[in-house]
Amino acid sequence: MRYESYSGIPTGLSIVVIGGGNGLSTVLSGLKQFVGAMDLEPTWIRDLSAVVAVSDDGGSSGRLRDELQVPPPGDIRNCMVALSEDSNLLSKLFRYRFKGDGELGGHSFGNLFLAALSEITGDFSEAVKLSSEILVSKGHIYPAAVEDVRLVAELEDGQVVEGETKIGKVGASIKRLRLEPEACHPLPETIEAIAKADIISIGPGSLFTSLLPPLLVKGVSEAIAASSAQKVYVSNLMTQPGETDGLSARRHLEIICEHAPQIAFDYVIVNTQPVNPIQEMMYAGSGARQIGVENSITPETIQGVRIICDNLLDNVEKVRHHPERLARTILRCASGHRSGEGGSSRARRLVAD
Repeated sequence: MRYESYSGIPTGLSIVVIGGGNGLSTVLSGLKQFVGAMDLEPTWIRDLSAVVAVSDDGGSSGRLRDELQVPPPGDIRNCMVALSEDSNLLSKLFRYRFKGDGELGGHSFGNLFLAALSEITGDFSEAVKLSSEILVSKGHIYPAAVEDVRLVAELEDGQVVEGETKIGKVGASIKRLRLEPEACHPLPETIEAIAKADIISIGPGSLFTSLLPPLLVKGVSEAIAASSAQKVYVSNLMTQPGETDGLSARRHLEIICEHAPQIAFDYVIVNTQPVNPIQEMMYAGSGARQIGVENSITPETIQGVRIICDNLLDNVEKVRHHPERLARTILRCASGHRSGEGGSSRARRLVAD
């Protein structure tokens, strides 16, 4: 049941966020501040769920996946920490990464804990649930697929590239992305959360390796399309070298729609604050460019999508979304409110880089 506040803004919202990597963790850390905050915020969250990509094949996650045949735990561990009510000892423990060149070197404690609990329970999803309870999580975390899935990309020249690590280096030449097995399935709880959601948010995150994989799981895009929720895409702040070189905010969204044509987005959230000169120089060294701060395009380029432009940049060394500002912008989508400098006409623009 959705409640109405004195201002007419819907409260007690149910929100589903989809993706992986640092982007998903940032969104969750911002939104968790509004979970159950009915006495503090006019718009609060009664139910927060994350659907997390499980196609990672690199680093500690990839090693555990190959050695123990468990789904890659890294992104899920980060989401558990982001949603943890205890931001001190337990979350630090789950983030701790072993040093050295031995067999433990490079592994994080949280990854090992999830792998061990998965073997004890015989169910990775149950291990995630129990771990979330230990961390006193303020939300639900669902692996995107119940099977062991691998990412496969067909390139424009007909070549086939397998594995998330390799695909992250050939993004510009990708024609089509798919999962193997293609008939992989989501958890029933995922579909139920999507059906009951008031807002479904996708992004920010790596386009081909974090955002698209969950949408390719059988039935997920169809469930999103059938949901009455407001569908929101959060644009990345920077292009990702090797994966999204030269792609604008518009092109990011178009590629998502090409792979999941069932989904009709209601909002695209775009940052308009330029990065500082030091950040620009630092990222330019690796070939990354900022997205969404210049050269606006008319709304007719993508029919029916409202574009919310705002200053969403955090004041930290690396270019990151400000968690609370981004969370508040996502929450405003539930009521049809528009934000951003320059008034409603600016809020309807789709901004390219």
